[in-house]
Amino acid sequence: MSHTPEELMYTESHEWVRREEDGSVTVGISDHAQEALGDVVFVELPELEAELAAREEVAVVESVKAASDIYAPVSGTILAVNELLEDAPETVNEEPYNEGWIFKMSLSHPDELDKLLSAADYRLQCEEE
Repeated sequence: MSHTPEELMYTESHEWVRREEDGSVTVGISDHAQEALGDVVFVELPELEAELAAREEVAVVESVKAASDIYAPVSGTILAVNELLEDAPETVNEEPYNEGWIFKMSLSHPDELDKLLSAADYRLQCEEE
């Protein structure tokens, strides 16, 4: 069974979201998602300062099995990208909730966070897949 930290929020498309003290969010893919993908070999990071709508494609994670689109969990602007992933994409497999984060973004509509899944709801979704 995949690890699903309780303090994070999740999307139906397997992104995790951590609210930061400054009001921004950090986003990555869940342990469940990285296990399903297999060995990650490339991460296409988003453009800094890109303005996104919730559920808009923002990045791509490629593995030996497949390529998977990553979606913005909420509307906002890209503040930072994890440049470590350019040289070490396997970090997504090894540390999906820590060093393997993909991007950070500001929120245009903080109330969109209310539409994300709790850890318990996300685990239920994964069990039904």
